[in-house]
Parts: sequence; C-alpha cells; structure tokens
Amino acid sequence: MQHSSPTYLAPAPYAPSSSPPPRTLGLALFATRWLQAPLYFGLVAVQGVYVYKFFYELWKLILTCVGGRATETYVMLAVLKLVDVVMIANLLIMVIVGGYETFVSRIGLQGHRDQPEWLSHVNPNVLKVKLATAIVGISSVHLLQMFVDVHRTSRHSLLWGTVIHMAFIVSAAILAYMSGPMAARADQIHSEIQQQYREAHSRADDQDAPASPSTPPPGPTAAIPAPRTGEPGAESRITEAGFPSRTLLEHFDADHPRLFDRERIARLGKLDFLIARHNVVFTGPPGTGKTHLAVGLGVRACESGHRVLFATAAEWAVRLSGARTAGRLDQELTELDGYGLLIVDEIGYVPFDADTTALFFQLVAHRYQRGSIVVTGDRPPGRWDEIFSGPAAAAMADRLAHHAEIVRLDGDSYRTRRLTAGA
Repeated sequence: MQHSSPTYLAPAPYAPSSSPPPRTLGLALFATRWLQAPLYFGLVAVQGVYVYKFFYELWKLILTCVGGRATETYVMLAVLKLVDVVMIANLLIMVIVGGYETFVSRIGLQGHRDQPEWLSHVNPNVLKVKLATAIVGISSVHLLQMFVDVHRTSRHSLLWGTVIHMAFIVSAAILAYMSGPMAARADQIHSEIQQQYREAHSRADDQDAPASPSTPPPGPTAAIPAPRTGEPGAESRITEAGFPSRTLLEHFDADHPRLFDRERIARLGKLDFLIARHNVVFTGPPGTGKTHLAVGLGVRACESGHRVLFATAAEWAVRLSGARTAGRLDQELTELDGYGLLIVDEIGYVPFDADTTALFFQLVAHRYQRGSIVVTGDRPPGRWDEIFSGPAAAAMADRLAHHAEIVRLDGDSYRTRRLTAGA
C-alpha cells in the first residue's frame, strides 16, 4: 500500500496520539486579544477626526486664496499642514490594519485587489520599522514648517526641533538595523522546529508502515511555510490532479540550484498568487527542480482546498486539439474554469506549430484573471517565439506574464549530479 507523506499543518513538536491536555486556561488567555479590538475601532474614530480636520484646513485655504489674502508663505504652510494630516492618517491606517492583523485576528485580505503591499509580509518587526519611518516623515514635515516660517520661529525652537528630528532618525535606523538579525533568527528557529517536527513524524510513520518508494527523502528546508489548512478531500484532489509524483515544497533541495530565491518560493507557498488568480513561471535548465516546485505548489493547493490539473505541454496540446476536433473547445475551456490551478510542464522541449500555438493562446486568454497557471520551461516567456509559431506567440507570452511571478532556477542537473555521485 502506498504511503503518502504527512501534511505539515503547524511547526510543533511531535507528540504521540493521546488525550490532549486541558487547554481551557490557554484558550481563555488567547481570547483576551479581542480586548484590543475596541482600541482599533477607537483609532478609526480618530481617523474620522483627521478627515474632518483635512477638509476644514482645505476649505480655509481655498477661501483665503479666493479672497486674495494668501501669501506664498501662507500657502506653503497650509499645504504642509494638509500633508501632515495625510501622513498622520497614513500612520493610523498602518496601526489599525497592521496591528489588528498582527495581534488580534487575520482580516482575510489575501488576493484582494486593494490589499496593501506591506500587509502581505507584515509582522511586529516590519510594523515597528514602518511606524518609525512614518514618524520620521511626519517630523520632517514639522521641521520644514518651522524653516518655511523661520521669521516667526525662535532659534530655540529650531534647535530643539532639529535635535528631536535627528533623534527620530537615529531611532528608526537602530530599529531597522535590529529587525534584520531578529527576523533572520526567527526564521532559523522556525526552520529548526519544522525540521525536528518532520523527523519526529518520519520516525513515527516508519513504525506504522513502510515508506513509499515514490516519496523523496526530506532535504534541506527552504523555510517554506506549511499549508495553512488541511481541507477534507485533499487526497482525492491530489489523485485527480494527475501529478507524475508526489513531491512537496518542504522536500526541495534548496542548496542545489546556484540561483534560487528562497523568499519568493516561501511567498508562493502561501498561495496568495492562487487567490489573486496570478500565474507562476519557473524557468531554467533541465534538472534544476522546476517540476518539483510546480508539483509542490500543486499539492499545496490541493491540500488547501483547490482543484488542480497537471499535464506536460505536449499533453495539453493533444487535449486541446482533441477538444477542437470534436467541436467542444469552448466547453473544454469552460470546464477547466472549475480548476483553480492548471500546471503546464516542460514548455520548450517540443516545438509547436501555428495551430497549436493558437490553442495555447485561447487557453491562456480564457484563464486570464479567471484562474492561475503554473508553467515550467527551459526559457522565459520573452523567448517563447523560439517554441511557438505564428502571431499568437507574442500575445500569449504577454498575457501569461502580465500578472506572473517569473522564478529563475540555475545550476547543474540534479539527476546528472546523482548519477555522477553514484558512479
């Protein structure tokens, strides 16, 4: 019987199956985080106050300019005051959204078209640094106001304003410097815990059943996060996907490729690209792990509740060509909408004529902003005119790459290296 590798839901030490200890007190303490929720709603009210303040100052500026009483200094000070209000409002948004997401509960903005860029990787260290830099910006505006109105500002105020502003700059620089080693240490600890957890599970599984020969041994971790959820029906979705083997992101040998972006793969492992209906393109020489990563993302998607379909580029060509011959190409493309992720493997090894290129273009164009596609190939989309023929080649590459992560892998073939090592 084939034995599948475990699904890693959380980086926690392994414990034998037994009655869990009472957690009432811990859950009660954890629930107290909701006491902070009214504080953030209070800050929302403060945000409303600043909105009123902004339009009040703007109305005053307009009336003064229309009445012909506005001097250049007055306009500059009024504009700086408006900028100051906006920057403080930005600071409030950062505290409200980032603080709530970090310390209270997830807001569930993944994939939302208006999700702030900084929210996707927010954590206490990032939040502190961004708040510090925002305060430096606000302080800069205040100091500029003093220098604009220098004739009405005392030297004592200018001196202390400059000193305070420099103190803010130094503090922000120290926070930024400290956050780097702290984040790196946290990632290292997280990776060590994950590795211990996998080893413990592996030992427990060896006692219960023989390991499947198709399951690769765990390799060096790439600090890729474990799947967020263990959705029911994951095994049936993995079987339906048609993967050539069951490889996991956690088993990828991150030390093999000479060129490998760990942070980008870790971000892709969160599947935000799938929710946003964006694409992923893995490019590089044969044997660098492109298919491994594509399948790993597919398995992760299946475990998170998404339907996935895997096939090589040649197999996709046969499937689409057969649907066109049967007069049901539109129906086939519509049925593929039921899959959140399509994986097209090995683009570049077989050239395609103009008719087949037109079929791939229809697939990519139909999926555009409807669903995600993961592609692996030996060259980036900009060189697909070497693979696909006809006028649709450039349009297809452009459409696919428009909301796509292009991940480059470089190095010697992993398979060749293993053969050489075994010789």
